[in-house]
Amino acid sequence: MKYVVMIFRGADRVRTEADERGLGRLRQLQRELAESGELISSEGLRPPTEGRIVQIRDGQQVVTDGPFGAAKEHLAGYFMVDATDERALAIAGQISAAVGDRVELRATVI
Repeated sequence: MKYVVMIFRGADRVRTEADERGLGRLRQLQRELAESGELISSEGLRPPTEGRIVQIRDGQQVVTDGPFGAAKEHLAGYFMVDATDERALAIAGQISAAVGDRVELRATVI
């Protein structure tokens, strides 16, 4: 089954030396999952200030620069894996340990 592990980051959090070490552990995990065939995709995301909101209003596309609304945290990156439920939980735990914070694990619908 496919799962996405979403990594969140505090909106006002400053990158630290511990974060740099965590990124190194994430890159190593990325390589290991790629070698095992479990990794579908993994990317870090630019901050919300560099994003855009895209929506259709009255049949017209409207694009607004981000961020839209205040948030205490934002989606900072993700891992998409193809694994059993038990293995996906283990991978999410490794990612959580690397980033030093909680992550969210969700199975895909399709």
